[in-house]
Amino acid sequence: MKLRGELFTRIDIKVTEWMSRNGLPILRISVGLIFVWFGGLKFAEGMSPAQDLAIRTIQQLSFNLVPEKTIIIGLAIWEVAIGIGLIFKLFLRETLLLLFLQMLGTFTPVFLFPSEVFVQFPLALTLEGQYIFKNLVIVGAAIVLGATVRGGRLTVT
Repeated sequence: MKLRGELFTRIDIKVTEWMSRNGLPILRISVGLIFVWFGGLKFAEGMSPAQDLAIRTIQQLSFNLVPEKTIIIGLAIWEVAIGIGLIFKLFLRETLLLLFLQMLGTFTPVFLFPSEVFVQFPLALTLEGQYIFKNLVIVGAAIVLGATVRGGRLTVT
């Protein structure tokens, strides 16, 4: 029985060390791929499930001064730029700033169009609401990545 415990401990140490070495790059690249993918969908009309809500949100915020095509192409470029910055670790501070600004915009429909975000406030979300609130994980990931931009390491207390 003791041998099995020692084997588990050795495996656990190896796996934990691997996670420690690779976790941040995997997190950064994974979030980057999500941005490239979702942003890329916006270049093809009607392919992004959030396109209509994003357009209406920006139209409302800009008092209908920005044309739909400009909104969606602008968002596509913005999101793909975030993704490329994360994947290739380019201008990480600036990339994370763009990400946080984009996240502010992403959560705006919660306040502007609550009936499209909630089936029953505050518990039951629509599909669009789920799409929005999953971004809390991306915000958390960006905070973790941001904690390392000065070359620092993460510590657990």
